[in-house]
Amino acid sequence: MAETKKNTTQNDDAGMKKLNAVVEQVKAAQREYATFDQQTVDRIFRAAAMAAARNRIYLAKIAVAETGMGVMEDKVIKNHFASEYIYNSYKDTKTCGVITDDDSFGYKQIAEPIGIIAGVVPTTNPTATAIFKSLLALKTRNGIVFSPHPRAKKCTIEAAKIVLNAAVEAGAPKNIIGWIEEPTMQLSDALMRHPGINLILATGGPGMVHAAYSSGKPAIGVGAGNTPVVIDATADIKMAVSSVIMSKTFDNGVICASEQSVIVEKSVYEAVKDEFILRGCYFLNKKEKAAVGRLIMPDGHKLNAAIVGQSAFKIAQMAGVKVPEHTKILIAECSVVGDEEIFSHEKLSPILGFYKAETFEEAVDTAEALIELGGAGHTSVLYTDEANKANKELFQKTMHTGRTLINMPSSQGAIGDVYNFRLAPSLTLGCGSWGGNSVSENIGVKHLMNIKSVAERRENMYWYKVPQKIYFKRGALKLALEELKDKKRAFIITDKSMETFGYLAMVRDVLENLGMAIRVFSNIKPDPDLATIHEALHITDAFQPDLIIALGGGSPMDAGKMIWLMYENPHMSFEDIAARFMDIRKRIYPLPELGKKATMVAIPTTSGTGSEVTPFTIITDERTNTKYAITDYALTPDMAIVDPEFVMNMPKSLTAFSGLDVLVHAIEAYTSIFSTNFTEGQALEALRLVFKYLKLSYDEGAKNPNAREKMHYAATIAGMAFANAFLGLCHSMAHKLGGIFHVPHGLANALLISYVIEFNATEKPTKQGLFPQYKYPFVKGRYAKISHFLGLDNSKDDKGQKVDKLVLEIEKLKRGLNIPTSIKEYGIPEADFMAKLDEMSELAFDDQCTGGNARYPLVSEIKELFLKAYYGEELVAQKKAKSAKK
Repeated sequence: MAETKKNTTQNDDAGMKKLNAVVEQVKAAQREYATFDQQTVDRIFRAAAMAAARNRIYLAKIAVAETGMGVMEDKVIKNHFASEYIYNSYKDTKTCGVITDDDSFGYKQIAEPIGIIAGVVPTTNPTATAIFKSLLALKTRNGIVFSPHPRAKKCTIEAAKIVLNAAVEAGAPKNIIGWIEEPTMQLSDALMRHPGINLILATGGPGMVHAAYSSGKPAIGVGAGNTPVVIDATADIKMAVSSVIMSKTFDNGVICASEQSVIVEKSVYEAVKDEFILRGCYFLNKKEKAAVGRLIMPDGHKLNAAIVGQSAFKIAQMAGVKVPEHTKILIAECSVVGDEEIFSHEKLSPILGFYKAETFEEAVDTAEALIELGGAGHTSVLYTDEANKANKELFQKTMHTGRTLINMPSSQGAIGDVYNFRLAPSLTLGCGSWGGNSVSENIGVKHLMNIKSVAERRENMYWYKVPQKIYFKRGALKLALEELKDKKRAFIITDKSMETFGYLAMVRDVLENLGMAIRVFSNIKPDPDLATIHEALHITDAFQPDLIIALGGGSPMDAGKMIWLMYENPHMSFEDIAARFMDIRKRIYPLPELGKKATMVAIPTTSGTGSEVTPFTIITDERTNTKYAITDYALTPDMAIVDPEFVMNMPKSLTAFSGLDVLVHAIEAYTSIFSTNFTEGQALEALRLVFKYLKLSYDEGAKNPNAREKMHYAATIAGMAFANAFLGLCHSMAHKLGGIFHVPHGLANALLISYVIEFNATEKPTKQGLFPQYKYPFVKGRYAKISHFLGLDNSKDDKGQKVDKLVLEIEKLKRGLNIPTSIKEYGIPEADFMAKLDEMSELAFDDQCTGGNARYPLVSEIKELFLKAYYGEELVAQKKAKSAKK
């Protein structure tokens, strides 16, 4: 016994020596960092954010593996948010020296760093919180020492290392971020009380936060959440329920802002309950409620850590309750608020209390009682009609919460900058004096006051951008190029086939008659890669053109855009250009506007990609065989020349593949969560043209010039639609299938589209898209509208039947174009496919197009879709049988 006590003392002494050494190292680094100017700090801040964003999936994987909590794919989003959104919010914020100088009012602010921050990180958000706090510290010239949770130490330290290494490489002192290697409660307490610490930034349970405030140090800690949701009689029930499900199932409910109880006004109580059931939630009976309640708090007081971050189905299993496997949330009807009602407390899992209120005033009182029970100062949510000012005013006046949210999912809404762009993005949410915190708002660069924020849901601004000039009709080439007669040096990017078919000569003749000097690069491959881009850039840099013309199919146009971008910005790296983003306007690495050195003209000679009018380019990294879908409106060509003369003699296979690419472009643009009134009409018109003319164009070729012409226009029209509405999961998967196995892009889309439609067409998706345009699962109805528009099914109510008819029609068209029935039939060996399946699935999940898909996919679901497409599923037979029964 004495020996054990001696060993414990020795371990404590060794731990304290290491802690003292870490604090001294960080302190010395911070003294140096405090002298850095704003430009240097901002460079370091961006490099750190980029590194964290690049490692978002890796960090999510190791967090789930180590803690056993949450959903990997959702943690990817949190890691991405913690890097991209935090960077975007503060990239232009002054944090060094004079930050505000309003001479007319005589007001000036000067920023100085605090010093050394003790960063306490919870097990529920171990990597995203570490990224968030590291970036805040770097932006404000502070040092930070992390105390990870013992059950999440490896992933937290790995996140800190990734940020630190990137910061040091960008010029930061090498020890500006530190951590406790082997954290214990004793060492965490010692860190918070350490004389070298100037501020504590604590995220964790009530005990940890209390310890931070009891340390004698300045502290910013956050209180527990117990978010109540009020749904009044005027609310949009579908949106309200869908938003609650989206939020409560996100990372299996571990976010402290997630909903804990729903209070519904009596007149809509049953309708709201039915909507929850429709969307896959499960209401517990009295016996089941008791069993789950005992599991939540076995001793009646303390939350059972075993349920935190687990799925509803797993929790039900643990409680001995049988529910459907894909149950989203367990819901218990309640009538009282207090210690005697387990479901009125914070649960950190997909479990909800459910209350009925006779009046709106009673609902508000119940919500406030829930806040006082266990979530004072944190977050509250109201769903109501936007015009219902009286209810909004009563709610915001009554709620003692730092975040009073209107019509938005609380997990995503409370962290800011997703459903309201004035609410600061943060992963540490202050609860003010109501919750015993020093700050009431979302923790950011600087917080000195309690500020109550009332944030109403607002949609993202939409946009619509296409080339300034689009010329079409047969013979348009000459007249369009003559508009560029003031240009002196033309660089043509194309492939060998354009020389063979004489199309290059057609363009050269016009340019030579205009007196231009001409250079040609004709080595573009079917999948343009980085090596080819750099080969072309050597010529471009030497020739210095003021006109760049991309002539050919999607490959020359994609290559042309990348050459244009890198010609005008020679210091940009492909890694930065290809970085994924969640919101095109918030990307960590923005692309500059182009056109300062050269005008870009795109001339399509196939009827498929639409690249002549889009801001997309698909480039393959030949080192990894990975296709990157790069997106930015700066890549939109200045002019598109859509002359049907170029496509009259397209080969049959190319006609089929490119035409089916148009089909998928139009379908995914119409069903994207970014679809708008401006794009929907174009998507439908493109679909009409495809179903009317593609088979004719394929069968008759140049003998039917009208069909060829119409398909050429369909490609551009669909291009304009998806240029502004974006695409979806079919393209994400096709990019990876094509990149790894060199399947032609249009064919890859054709092999996948029916399975993606089947996957998307549900009103109970596993996950939903995470942007404000998405109020509730809608895509099944969108497919039904396509079917109705095309005259495939004119029944009024049966959306499922309409979707079936659409799939049947697509499969019929594919058969008429001699498309293989499966990936296996196409000829990819099973062993090769299986060896790459996991890699393809993860890459498709992370593809830029996935974010536009109406149903947000899990990696496992993408893998299942790949398998279905590989083996084939007798899809047509199934649909025919189903249709015959109806």
